[in-house]
Amino acid sequence: MSDIKLAPAPPGVTGSGFFATTLDKAVGLARANSLWPLPFATSCCGIEFMATMGATYDLARFGAERPSFSPRQSDMLLVMGTIAKKMGPVLKQVYIQMAEPRWVIAVGACASSGGIFDTYSVLQGIDEVIPVDVYVPGCPPRPEAILDGVMRLQEIVRTESVRRRETEEYKALLESYGIHKNG
Repeated sequence: MSDIKLAPAPPGVTGSGFFATTLDKAVGLARANSLWPLPFATSCCGIEFMATMGATYDLARFGAERPSFSPRQSDMLLVMGTIAKKMGPVLKQVYIQMAEPRWVIAVGACASSGGIFDTYSVLQGIDEVIPVDVYVPGCPPRPEAILDGVMRLQEIVRTESVRRRETEEYKALLESYGIHKNG
C-alpha cells in the first residue's frame, strides 16, 4: 500500500485542500456543466434529440439533464429541423427571451443551411436570424453527433470570459441581428 504514488499536483495548489484559480475559470466550469437546454424541434432532428436525452446516450451526464420548455429558464437553445421563414421571427423572439448568457446549437442540415429545402419559404440557416455558436452536421445527426455538439459548446462556455457579453464586439454582433442588449 505504501508504494502508491499520487500524480503531481497541478499548478496553483498552495496547500492541502486549496487551489488557486481565476474567477473566469470557476464560473466557466460551473456554467459549462449546468446547461439547461431548450429544444426547438420542428422535424426529424427532434427525434434524434429525444434519443440523446434517453438512457442509452443520456445527455444528463453532461450537465444538461433539465430540458426546459420556457426560454426564460434555459440558456442553451437547440434548434433542430427545418425552419420556415415565417417561423424566423418566432425563433428570434425565443432567443431574445432567454436570459444572458445564452448559447445556440444548430442541429442538423436544415437548421444549419436549409438542408435539401432550397426554397423561397425555408431559412437557409438559422444564422440569418440569430447568432449560432455550434453547428452539428447530419441529416438527421446521430445522437453521438448531438453529444459532440454539446461538448463543443461546453468547451466554448468553459473558456468564455465572464465579461465577454459586455464587450463592444458582442454588442455589435447582437446589433447586426437587430437584437438590442436590453430586449
